[in-house]
Amino acid sequence: MSNHQPYSFFHSVERSFDKAASFTKWEKGLLEQIKACNSIYSMRFPVKMDDGRIEVIEAYRVQHSQHKSPCKGGIRFSDEVNQDEVMALASLMTYKCAIVNVPFGGGKGGIKINPKKYSVYELEKITRRYTSELVKKNFIGPGIDVPAPDYGTGEREMSWIVDTYASLKPGEIDAAGCVTGKPITQGGVRGRKEATGLGVFFGIREVCNMPDVMAKLGLTTGVVGKTVIVQGLGNVGYHSAKFFREHGSKVIAIAEYEGAIFNSNGLNEEEVFQHRKATGSILNFPGATNIAKSTDALEIECDILIPAALENVINGDNAERVKAKIIGEAANGPLTPEADEIFAKKGVLVVPDMYLNAGGVTVSYFEWLKNLSHVRYGRMEKRFTENLNTHILTQMEELTGKKVSDVERNFILHGPEEVDLVHSGLEESMIAATREIMAIWKENPTIPDMRTAAYVCAINKVGTSYTELGIFP
Repeated sequence: MSNHQPYSFFHSVERSFDKAASFTKWEKGLLEQIKACNSIYSMRFPVKMDDGRIEVIEAYRVQHSQHKSPCKGGIRFSDEVNQDEVMALASLMTYKCAIVNVPFGGGKGGIKINPKKYSVYELEKITRRYTSELVKKNFIGPGIDVPAPDYGTGEREMSWIVDTYASLKPGEIDAAGCVTGKPITQGGVRGRKEATGLGVFFGIREVCNMPDVMAKLGLTTGVVGKTVIVQGLGNVGYHSAKFFREHGSKVIAIAEYEGAIFNSNGLNEEEVFQHRKATGSILNFPGATNIAKSTDALEIECDILIPAALENVINGDNAERVKAKIIGEAANGPLTPEADEIFAKKGVLVVPDMYLNAGGVTVSYFEWLKNLSHVRYGRMEKRFTENLNTHILTQMEELTGKKVSDVERNFILHGPEEVDLVHSGLEESMIAATREIMAIWKENPTIPDMRTAAYVCAINKVGTSYTELGIFP
């Protein structure tokens, strides 16, 4: 790719796809279909602002693949939104869902605004109008296309979407399933907030538990004692840091756009978060050294580097200087294809975004199922499990004449609540996906990196889906 051509995120996804396609058995035509975005809806609509003027809002919804329905993918509010980015993210969603065995096609939405520049009332009007545009063209619905939060959006926006959808589709019993990432009271699921960060942790932990992989990297197995650097203290970065720290790793540096902080003894993400809330910056955190240029933090020596912020932060220019042994892509597209090639040569393991940050969509799938079943997880079996466990434990104690400690007793007796089942389902999905990708890579050692192996995994599943549907007899 020449330097004169502007960087295209979609083009970079296509490059990764093509690289992997050569390791699959599918014919060219089918591969072309898997790669293509099926439907692209680009829209402009007027919204009246608080000061009375009218602003024309630019927005998108892309449905990349309908090999499974509904389509699924977040909606971002950002100045940077453009059709290329939304197409790239929609296609990543297709592959992501395939890898973690979530039966959705990929979709993505975006509204080209900086949410910080609008009042809550203006944002509400924009979100509701966007939703009604989607309804008009049949681009949203529990069986058609199910959005979710992304940059610049959260529970609040999702509740506006579900409310608008329900009011335009009176009496639709599954209306709550038209969007995920909703507040709990509006049909959301517990465990959604930390889902992506927890998924990142589960994925990397599983890689770290593979003795052969770790031996190649010259690391010990397990996450205990590993040094971790996190870029981005948003929802994903914060929770990634939290779970690594809680499981015995040391988070030695945290980077944000205003700069980075370093402490070789480890940082506590919650304390850093509170410090930033109080002072407006992560800099000058007690006990930590300031790093003026945020990107310098990516080049500090560590075992695991987690870019959890923006696209292409590690590229052909700085990849040579990155010293981490494992890079866990918590953000979407933080590495360029050039960076991939450099790391493959250096023997650095890149755990790819398209499956590593699938925690969000996996838990969204659980939320969607919850909405369609109209019952909260754990409601039917929690007490039954507790009563049964109590009975078993009592019998054991009577037979042995020994007593179990209170901590153990509470652990054994505890019946699963919604959040326990959600975390457990997420853990299962991430472990299974990691093993599947690694098995493909082992079977074919000519595959250059884990990203390519992940794409091969995705392409095979989507290809199988298409052929079994009889679309390509």
